[in-house]
Amino acid sequence: MSYVLTTECKDDIGLIAKITSLCHEHDLNITRNNEFVDKEGQRFFMRTELTGTPSDNFLAQLRQSLPTGAKLNLYGQERTKVVLLATKEAHCLGGVLLKQYEQAFNIEVQAVIANYDTLEPLVKGFGIPFHLVSHEGLSRAEHDSAMADLIEQYDPDIVGLAKYMRILTPEFVSRFDGKIINIHHSFLPAFIGAKPYHQAFERGVKIIGATAHFVNDELDEGPIIAQNVTQVSHAQNAEEMARIGRDIEKTVFCNALQLACEHKLFINGNKTVVFS
Repeated sequence: MSYVLTTECKDDIGLIAKITSLCHEHDLNITRNNEFVDKEGQRFFMRTELTGTPSDNFLAQLRQSLPTGAKLNLYGQERTKVVLLATKEAHCLGGVLLKQYEQAFNIEVQAVIANYDTLEPLVKGFGIPFHLVSHEGLSRAEHDSAMADLIEQYDPDIVGLAKYMRILTPEFVSRFDGKIINIHHSFLPAFIGAKPYHQAFERGVKIIGATAHFVNDELDEGPIIAQNVTQVSHAQNAEEMARIGRDIEKTVFCNALQLACEHKLFINGNKTVVFS
């Protein structure tokens, strides 16, 4: 059996030795290991790939040898459960659904929830449950509450915002703290508001990009997971920039979900630790 062990705790002397020694005691073979120390925050992060059969008390023993408050997780080969939220744009949603269909990464899209029915035929074509939760006639808080109640029925590991074009309330964010991944249509920080590619065109930008980040209470200010850019020139108009940008958004969003399902992401304050 193969496993991934993730460790996060206060930095201390001999942490790697303590972890690897206990793995040896439990006949667990380490096939890959990554570690990082945030020297300013005095935080230790480690991701360890293992083969073998860990005993029931492996994590309990490990926790006793690490600093108080250590966060430990041991993942098997189970798929990362994902619920996707969408509005009308298909590129990011379709990219994830296609990758799951091709078994390109280890996720299970449990459902897609949208505030319009535009994407229902696409979702049902992949055999995924589709739920319409219209925002019409509801306050933002009422709509978010209805969405959150439905999401919680699936108990997902990740809530992915596949171009879900609504601002989330703090109450919604707190219910899925550390689980919400958004794709933003620019290389943050950049053009804010509607029609970002038109703004970019008007300013004559030479680079456009996209950013995937965890969501917090500050709009588009959450810990950044992945980014990518491409060069453009005066020869491209706003519509062409938008087409190029959609391809980057799809790639970056899928990349962020790939990192999540491989347990390579750690939230570190307003930043992330991302192991390759």
